[in-house]
Formats: sequence, structure tokens, C-alpha cells
Amino acid sequence: MANSLTDRSTWGSGNENGFPSLGILETNGWTSGMVALDTMSKSANVTIIQAEWNDMLGAVIKISGSPSDVQSAIQAGSQAARSMQQYRAGHFIHSPDLDALRAIISPSEYNVLIEQAVVKQPLSEQETMSNANGQALGFIETQGFTAVFEAIDTACKAASVDVIGKEKLGGGYVTVVIRGDVAAVTAAIEAAKPKVEGLGKLIACHVIARPSSAALGLLPK
Repeated sequence: MANSLTDRSTWGSGNENGFPSLGILETNGWTSGMVALDTMSKSANVTIIQAEWNDMLGAVIKISGSPSDVQSAIQAGSQAARSMQQYRAGHFIHSPDLDALRAIISPSEYNVLIEQAVVKQPLSEQETMSNANGQALGFIETQGFTAVFEAIDTACKAASVDVIGKEKLGGGYVTVVIRGDVAAVTAAIEAAKPKVEGLGKLIACHVIARPSSAALGLLPK
């Protein structure tokens, strides 16, 4: 994101007034937010602006583009989040007010309690391209550390996958991201699912077979 929160050059295609529309999709977890973002990016010509967490489970994805593209993307992303039972809200704002953007588009923020950034800006094009190696992504999200630690250990023992990183969302939600070929990631995720029971709450387990550049741009560094 550029230093100016209202720099139009960072927002992708504009509408008839020269300023793009804004799409907002809010989910209950990070995995569902990433799946929804991947779906939105593949369904319409939209640009990811940023993602933002709050400290009680919620995640919001902010996108921009033409009115028709943003509306199509939000519809597709909302359906994806609903299918995971993680949908909170999806909304479209036509030609957002420049003053309103000061509240909508957030500056970088670090939460000392969870020791993690809670406003995630997309990676640079070079960093994103380094993630684009044609491999699938797997997400294991739990409420509770013990559950996710056991799950990821099982996943890594079940198949040849690499751990990319870990994200904490607040409210005890923890997500570990893995990468590998589709078969390996799928086997790892399936092996991990039953290991959560009795140790914590399973929030989501999901495989993205061919992740979009938008999803790759929000992976842990």
C-alpha cells in the first residue's frame, strides 16, 4: 500500500468517475478469509487492498475495482465463506468518500498481545512471485494452541509438505499454513483433522489447489 491511503494508483481499475469501488468481506476466521479472497480474485478483476484482524475472531478483506467486478467478487466470496459457515458480512461501496477512506483503509498496526501485525498489507510483486511455485496451500485453523500443534505435527508426518508460517487471529484462533503438491497437501490436511478433537476446537481445514496471486500476497512472510 502506498503511503497515502487515498492514492488512486494503488486501487486498480476505476469506475466512470475515475475512482474505483470498494468491497468489504468479513469472516469469522483467517482461513475462510483467504479462501474467500482466492475465490473473489478468480471470479472478477479486483485488487486486494489489505486484510485486517480484530481481537475477537473476525477478519475483514478489502478489495477494489469497477462496480460490476467488485459486486461479482463480493457475491462469490460471500458464498465461499458461507459454505465454510464462517460468513459475517459482505458489502459494496460505490465511489467511497475520500475522508471515509481514512477510517476504512488502515495504517500498519501491530498487536503486542498476540505479537503479530493485525493489518496485513499485500506482499510486494517480487515477494508474491516467490510464493508462486505452482504448489497447493493447506490451512489448519483451530481455537487453541495444543490442537493446532498436534494437527500440524500429524500433517507433516503424513505427507511431504512444507510449513510456511503461523497466523494468530485473537480469541485463541491459530492458523498454520502448509505448501506442497495437491495430493500431499490434501493427505496432510485430512490426517490432521481428527487430531484436533479433545485438544481444542477445529475452525477450518482447507486446501487451495491453485492459489491466486491475491492469496499468495497475503501469506505469512
